[in-house]
Amino acid sequence: AEEDPCSFASPSRCLTRHLYLRCRVDFGAQALRGTAALTARAEREPLRCLVLDTKDLQVFKVTVNGQDAKFVFGEKHSFKGTPLEITLPFELRRGQEAIIEISFESSPKSSALQWFTPEQTSGKKHPYLFSQCQATHCRAIFPCQDTPAVKLTYYAEISVPKELVALMSANRDGEMPDPEDSSRKIYLFSQNVPIPCYLFALVVGALENRKIGPRTLVWAEKELVDKSAYEFAEAEAMLKVAEDLAGPYVWGQYDLLVLPPSFPYGGMENPCLTFVTPTLLAGDRSLSNVIAHEISHSWTGNLVTNKTWEHFWLNEGHTVYLERRIGGRLFGEQFRHFQALGGWRELQNTINTLGDKNPVTNLTPNLDGVDPDAAYSSVPYEKGFALLFHLEQLLGGPDVFTGFLKAYIQQFAYKSIITEDWKKFLYSYFKDKVDVLDKVDWNAWFHAPGMPPVKPTYDMTLSNACVALTQRWIQAKECDLGSFSSADLKEMSSHQLIEFLAQLLLEAPLPVSHVKRMQEVYDFNAINNSEIRFRWLRLCIRSKWEEAIPLALKMATDQGRMKFTRPLFRDLYNFDKSQDLAVKTFLEHRASMHPVTSMLVGKDLKQDQ
Repeated sequence: AEEDPCSFASPSRCLTRHLYLRCRVDFGAQALRGTAALTARAEREPLRCLVLDTKDLQVFKVTVNGQDAKFVFGEKHSFKGTPLEITLPFELRRGQEAIIEISFESSPKSSALQWFTPEQTSGKKHPYLFSQCQATHCRAIFPCQDTPAVKLTYYAEISVPKELVALMSANRDGEMPDPEDSSRKIYLFSQNVPIPCYLFALVVGALENRKIGPRTLVWAEKELVDKSAYEFAEAEAMLKVAEDLAGPYVWGQYDLLVLPPSFPYGGMENPCLTFVTPTLLAGDRSLSNVIAHEISHSWTGNLVTNKTWEHFWLNEGHTVYLERRIGGRLFGEQFRHFQALGGWRELQNTINTLGDKNPVTNLTPNLDGVDPDAAYSSVPYEKGFALLFHLEQLLGGPDVFTGFLKAYIQQFAYKSIITEDWKKFLYSYFKDKVDVLDKVDWNAWFHAPGMPPVKPTYDMTLSNACVALTQRWIQAKECDLGSFSSADLKEMSSHQLIEFLAQLLLEAPLPVSHVKRMQEVYDFNAINNSEIRFRWLRLCIRSKWEEAIPLALKMATDQGRMKFTRPLFRDLYNFDKSQDLAVKTFLEHRASMHPVTSMLVGKDLKQDQ
């Protein structure tokens, strides 16, 4: 088994199988303090020591089956953190288990946690905390084998101020007064399906909920809870389609949590409780594909898991494939093809940004010495999807390929696998079509940078209107600008507007006269759909329209979804008229940004100390 380059743990020697976490959320100190009891099993004998991942943690005491154990921190690594080396007070034979209990405290600068003062929340009355562990930040909360190769069950008791609610990526098992402090209460949680550490999640805040389906509550601060309930009402319909495509949903509850605007991702597939960005709240359910994506992870990612982050495409490519199959079932096959083509454009855009020789654009990159946060991009999502979509077309269409997907999930559920495992299973499932599979240039798909060696075929019905309008704007001379009017958009959906703007962004920048005219006739500044606004503001800054600078800075800082914030800051930095202001604005906001976002924007703006 290949070891994970992003972790210090050695799961081939010893496996942590269960976690019992008891901790106290201290908003004053911005720290989590408590004990993590890990049930560890020796995989080889004799086992005398064990290495866990930590990052910016204090460790006060370690016991093994109640006996004190010696421990020492190894050398600190820039992004991997610090290995914690524990010497067992006795040998463990192969298959023997021991409970390793560690007293720890997290740091206020933990890369896994974002702490908010009351003033930074919607309600302004109570503090707030959320975690984001993927890819390698669970180690910044408690010591663990922080690799997706290892799966464990967990039980947790979390003490919080009694006016707040705690939620986790687990079943809610009730609450009780904190016997040690009458101003606090303890929330209880259990996750009985084994999960990798990156799916550990915690949120604490003044949260309310609304029931939107038989197994779904939406949680948010009071100000957003009703809007969120409306926006995500399709969740149950999507779950039903996903179960039909992928097999039974094993996690029980499927809740949704809408986070503060600084949440760095569109969504995070924490089991039983998907985390989502408030930038999905368009008011018309048009961005609900992110919900379909997170739902799909309940199978691809959370049940069948990449063994290391080099095989991240196994999580994301299959999840995008399922997400788009759900969209196809609910909104038609033409819509699925339209979304698929949009994904191909997104991939072109990413590869233009990263460079077509950049090794992080490989489908299975080498992450030795690479921070997975810095390597993160749309490549594993969209190059991975393109491979699966291409295979679907080679092997007999969507229904045939779904048969494979369902069998693949059944074969590898509850396991962590690498690309080779996937490919071997593909060949055994389609053993009558090996000649077809052998024609695939596997080496180019997996190990070559840049765009894939083959472009799948796409139904163009819904894309044609976008292409036509894009061409009109590219070809228009100054004297033709009068021919555009608001009627151009009359028949277009918000999905098509996004695609129109995305296509323009792949072309050379338009003259500033063109974007000014576009604003006159289409009034894009008045649109609050985050995906439209993001692309429109990028278009303006790339055409050097100075009036857009304050709008782009506002969007880059009003929310912190990295998909939006990083490119907006990058474009502002690359425009001479806004470069200094971009840096100044970033430095002013840096302290209140999510730790990972602030690190990556800092790199983009060459401000990393």
